[in-house]
Amino acid sequence: MILGALPAPTERDWRFAVKLLAQQTHFPKPAIAANLPFVDFFIQRSELRDLYDKVAAAERISEADALRLFESKDLNAVGAIADLARQKKVGNRASYIINRYVNYSNYCILSCQFCSFARKKRDADGFQFTIEEIVEKAREALKLGITELHIVGGLHPSLPFSYYTDMLKALRALNDEMGGTGVSPVPSGVAPDGMGKSTRRNTGNRNTNERSSVPASGTLAGAGGTPAPPKLHLKCFTAIEILHLAWLAKKSVEQTLIELKAAGLDSLTGGGAEIFRKEVRLAIAKGKESAEEYLDVHRTWHRMGGRSTCTMLYGHVESLADRVDHLRQLRALQDETHGFCGFVPLAYHPDDNDIPVEKPPTGFDSLRTIAVSRVYLDNFDHITAYWIGLGLKLAQVALSYGADDLHGTIIEEHIFHMAGATSPQLQTEAAMLKAIREAGRTPVQRNTFYESIKVLENPPTAEAAENSAHSKMLEDNLATA
Repeated sequence: MILGALPAPTERDWRFAVKLLAQQTHFPKPAIAANLPFVDFFIQRSELRDLYDKVAAAERISEADALRLFESKDLNAVGAIADLARQKKVGNRASYIINRYVNYSNYCILSCQFCSFARKKRDADGFQFTIEEIVEKAREALKLGITELHIVGGLHPSLPFSYYTDMLKALRALNDEMGGTGVSPVPSGVAPDGMGKSTRRNTGNRNTNERSSVPASGTLAGAGGTPAPPKLHLKCFTAIEILHLAWLAKKSVEQTLIELKAAGLDSLTGGGAEIFRKEVRLAIAKGKESAEEYLDVHRTWHRMGGRSTCTMLYGHVESLADRVDHLRQLRALQDETHGFCGFVPLAYHPDDNDIPVEKPPTGFDSLRTIAVSRVYLDNFDHITAYWIGLGLKLAQVALSYGADDLHGTIIEEHIFHMAGATSPQLQTEAAMLKAIREAGRTPVQRNTFYESIKVLENPPTAEAAENSAHSKMLEDNLATA
């Protein structure tokens, strides 16, 4: 039968579909979307039915298929295909991480056209933190139960390589001193689904109440009920920062990574990918590393046994075909190394930079980008809806469009907010749990590698929810991919 010849749905059809949709959360087990009648009801009338069938059959889609998805105006069908892919990967779970962002400095030798974060030494609003100040930020965050420090900054014109290795060593020593709050994943049987005087201090931190949902002493039991090893995960530096540090140290990228790892580096961040096409990079980030250099830094790290995330900045001067090409190169490297643990699409914010766009990314564009990423990146288990860039409400909706992660509680994020993001600087754990549960998903607190720390099958008691929601210290401290 020709799809275009199918009859239009009747009012009875729509009522039946809505009824089934309302019952989705009542299925006793996470169901594969191919077995859900209401999904089939919407897909069977779509021009994308063949792509749905490909995903249902675990067949890889092509670049041409991905472009079709991007160009389609049937967002519901694109979302249904992505939701099927998500369920096949992770079931009904959605994750978050308790983390803290630290931007050690915004001084940068580059002048990327899209960047609102970088400053020169002559700028009054530039900042640089000493190692001691960074350690204090980490100390306060450890009391909140964070499991990850996410540390990035500009390409500083004068800090020596020793600043970065000494910072890592100091943070690792702090974790040992405090007994550690990083916790090891608890197997559940199901895959989850800076030196010198600071020129500005803007910590926004105050000593008030501590949150209590994660122990501050590393006593959360691991497998077999034994205490989990104390470990704060240090996720630090973008690929361009690694290239800058290699230049400072006058060493190869591999030797630089070896020394950083010995000092305490646990994983790399995925920032700085932007869009890989050369012409686009010249237009938005002239002087930054090439796509090949970005990928080679991550390739080298992966070959050393390390893992990392990766990103794509969308919604500026790139075309839809450029997005597909970007995803193609990420998928190819993942096929080669299997070292990426998650993909984080980043919506462009046009305020306060040199490449304003008439139509910044809309909710429609963000949802389809997340959805296409999920379908095309079939060798990635996890797609993050980055609430800092999207807002928590849209990120919540994205959980039905292929995303399975909301990222972190985050404290003191600068990069997106200096570009005009109006989202809060933090989210409490309670807000993350609420958003996930309202989307019909089971919340999972994860570690940096998206491994489960704890699964929160049941909603908290009223008293526990109130205590979590009113954690003033968390609200003052929590900050970004």
